[in-house]
Amino acid sequence: MEVTPKTLADVKGGTLISYEGRVQLLEIAQVPDQHVNEFKSIEKFKIFNTNNLWLNLKAVKRLVDANSLKMEIIPNPKEVDGVKVLQLETAAGAAIRFFDHAIGINVPRSRFLPVKATSDLLLVQSDLYTLVDGFVTRNKERTNPANPSIELGPEFKKVGNFLTHFKSIPSIVELDSLKVSGDVWFGSNVVLKGNVSITAKEGTKLEIPDGAVLENKVINGPGDI
Repeated sequence: MEVTPKTLADVKGGTLISYEGRVQLLEIAQVPDQHVNEFKSIEKFKIFNTNNLWLNLKAVKRLVDANSLKMEIIPNPKEVDGVKVLQLETAAGAAIRFFDHAIGINVPRSRFLPVKATSDLLLVQSDLYTLVDGFVTRNKERTNPANPSIELGPEFKKVGNFLTHFKSIPSIVELDSLKVSGDVWFGSNVVLKGNVSITAKEGTKLEIPDGAVLENKVINGPGDI
């Protein structure tokens, strides 16, 4: 199993533990509420599962033939369109406990670029990455080895809403963190640097003008731009 160093953006990712003499995958949905903050710690659990698995097919066949892959069902409470649901799932990586001599391999972040939320989509659509010969390549002008931390409000949760709020995706090569709350609209050719926080007051629309350069800014209204 490929694992990679955990950042604050990955605190919900599953991690590897040693339990009963075997390597096992621990998912956040399996952690009691009183230990969730401990699980999210990037100091205690420094790596997380990238969901890239390397398997010996002969070993898989041997386990399947013996009916030994008894995968645990994980109940995962979620909310879909305002309705609380209980999602029942299995984690493919959890099968690691059935294989003898299984290990985790610590790989660089370049091996792992998930798009699970619109904040991730903003990263890969920005100038931080380019597509070269079918490979997503990181911009060499980015000196910070870590990606920016991006937190977008519920107005950006759905892809359709996300896309309509940007005339073009801002330049974020020099961005460290971005937090956006409320009905914020971005013009074209916006540049974000350092730590930027943008909040639109409830019931108001806040527009970031074309060509704006925001560096280490806290914006709560047009006068702060």
